[in-house]
Amino acid sequence: MILISNTKQKISIMRSLLCPTMSICIALIPSLASVSEAQSIPRRGSDVIPQEVELAYTKGLVYLAKTQAADGTYGDRYGKQPGIVGVCTLAFLAHGEDAENGPYAKNIKKGIDFIIKSQSSKNGYLGNSMYNHGFATLALAEAYGMVNDPRIEKALENAVKLITSSQDRNPKGAWRYAPESKSADSTVAGCQIVALLAARNAGIPVSDDNIDKALKYMDSCRASNGGYGYTSKSGARTTLTAIGSLCMSLAKKKDDKAFNTVTKYLVKRIDSTAHHHPFYHEYYMAQALFHADEESWKLWNEKNSKIMSASQMPDGSWSDRSMGQSGATGFALLSMALNYRLLPIYEK
Repeated sequence: MILISNTKQKISIMRSLLCPTMSICIALIPSLASVSEAQSIPRRGSDVIPQEVELAYTKGLVYLAKTQAADGTYGDRYGKQPGIVGVCTLAFLAHGEDAENGPYAKNIKKGIDFIIKSQSSKNGYLGNSMYNHGFATLALAEAYGMVNDPRIEKALENAVKLITSSQDRNPKGAWRYAPESKSADSTVAGCQIVALLAARNAGIPVSDDNIDKALKYMDSCRASNGGYGYTSKSGARTTLTAIGSLCMSLAKKKDDKAFNTVTKYLVKRIDSTAHHHPFYHEYYMAQALFHADEESWKLWNEKNSKIMSASQMPDGSWSDRSMGQSGATGFALLSMALNYRLLPIYEK
């Protein structure tokens, strides 16, 4: 477990090691000059960031910055949910944006402020679904140590308590749409597992029992071929398998005998796409492949970068009816964010 003081130190050291690469090319993106002028993008010195990734990512951040309201939300109805605001906030942090003095500092702080103000004072619930709660909790966990806001610790602690208390009341030891749900599914459960592991990585106490129970439920959804179903072993889907794989990786379960089978399932479907929730699919595939098989991730990442660049709209956004422009843009950016590897959750 990484204590928060260590997390802060690691971020500071990591940033000091990043080479001060070139500022955004204003000549190539004249419309971005007012937001990005003279901005130096922090990167790891050994990595080469594909130009199409940098251009698409920068345009996406400019879109999010321009469309964020004073209260931290975004214009479409999905953008008023703490989970989507959390995803968009993560997109800024994943690019290495300085939450204190950088050009997007106000955007990051407005996002965190909205999430904290959205939290129920009664039970720590964020939003109106466990999806919202999970992604908002993840944003708080990743911001803890990167954003100077003393409220984050308490909000994160309360958010974690809501997740674990909900799990303790659930007969399946997992989660579904609401805190009081008695059923469970692998996508909502995966969202909570990632949030819990990110919180624990940040120094918030999370018991092994909670993680073990959650992983046991995920195991119950995994078929012998490595694919994960929605509520059982049947009906395996690539997106769900990516979620299951990521949970195993972050929980340090790569030595589990089932992990190789799961990885093979994903690698065989490296060219798969999702007709429903495509950006959600790409978000999880990026992380699952990176942690499971980095060479396969490199192949997938090259393809995904081209798809994201080609599908980006002129204003810098992406769009999906199931999550609006704000949600689609946040998830699309995060599907490319492993090119930077600046969030604690991306550490192997």
